[in-house]
Amino acid sequence: MWMYAKVNESHWRSASRVGRRLLCVACVALYGCGHTSKPSPYAAQVQATRDSLQAQRLTQEAAAVLKKDPARAERLLLEALGADLFRGPAHNNLGVVYLQQGKLYEAAGEFEWARKLMPGSPEPRVNLAATLERAGRTEEALANYEAALEAAPGSIGAMQGLTRLQVRAKRMDDRTPGMLQEIAMRGETEHWRTWARMRLTAGEGASANR
Repeated sequence: MWMYAKVNESHWRSASRVGRRLLCVACVALYGCGHTSKPSPYAAQVQATRDSLQAQRLTQEAAAVLKKDPARAERLLLEALGADLFRGPAHNNLGVVYLQQGKLYEAAGEFEWARKLMPGSPEPRVNLAATLERAGRTEEALANYEAALEAAPGSIGAMQGLTRLQVRAKRMDDRTPGMLQEIAMRGETEHWRTWARMRLTAGEGASANR
């Protein structure tokens, strides 16, 4: 039931001068402080070479083929980032491609870029949380799902991810029943709505504090 959130350019509002450098938070979370990180594939690029319009066009083109032709989407997104390193949706959507390929390290790096470039968007945080969850980093995953809900309290994607992990890790709390009810009513797919209804029927949310 893994679902990753791509970002459409029309929904992106980038804050000025936000996220101009990459911190290795996601890399540390995945591999620990002793891990020697790979150099960024964008390290040689400079802001003077930015072509935002070209990057926007390529990112939109990649989003349209992300599901049916991920290889082409990856090429387009790399081109987009070659045109503008600070295109947040391109980083997020490239992270989605890497995550689908099982490249957790690379995916986490892209989602971390996107998180810093898109401070008001929950999608990169949800995707980073899903990456950490797949890596077995439950605490970090929970924290990032929480951060996504703080950025966008009504985000159904963040609710879905957080509640699913709470149930799996047996970490339900007072919010769990309410989030399950929200997902049962307005989950992104029928699969999610059915899942939430089953959890409610089983009483998992109601047993949070027992």
